[in-house]
Amino acid sequence: MEARAGRLHHLDHGRLSTKASEPLELRIMTIFTAIENLIIEWKPDAAAMEGLFFSRNVSSALPVAEAKGVIRLAFVRAGVPLAEYSPTLIKQAVVGSSRAEKEDVQAMVRLLLGLAAVPKPDHAADALAAAICRWHHEGPLSRL
Repeated sequence: MEARAGRLHHLDHGRLSTKASEPLELRIMTIFTAIENLIIEWKPDAAAMEGLFFSRNVSSALPVAEAKGVIRLAFVRAGVPLAEYSPTLIKQAVVGSSRAEKEDVQAMVRLLLGLAAVPKPDHAADALAAAICRWHHEGPLSRL
């Protein structure tokens, strides 16, 4: 996203995928390299991500936490500040209610960014919502 004239403008979005059949260390390296390349390509001023949320399955949260760690590392190495926001704070910033449903967040992301459709996959909409949250909390950063 890019801020111009006090408004956010969508530039691009996507997703990173790794194969579940690959060893975790290769998946982590793929994520790290991809994030580094995206930082080089887009030259963001700041970044944001959603905080880790899990309720029962701690074992599935561990690989996600490892992936988040290498994402943090890529941003730190590039000198790009990365903020992490709770899901409830993101919902509050995007929809105006910390109890908003996922569909409400997706719809507001579409509206706020002037998109023709809700960003797909769901994780892309989540990432855009985190960036919108950062923009609301940090002020008009030029590129997220």
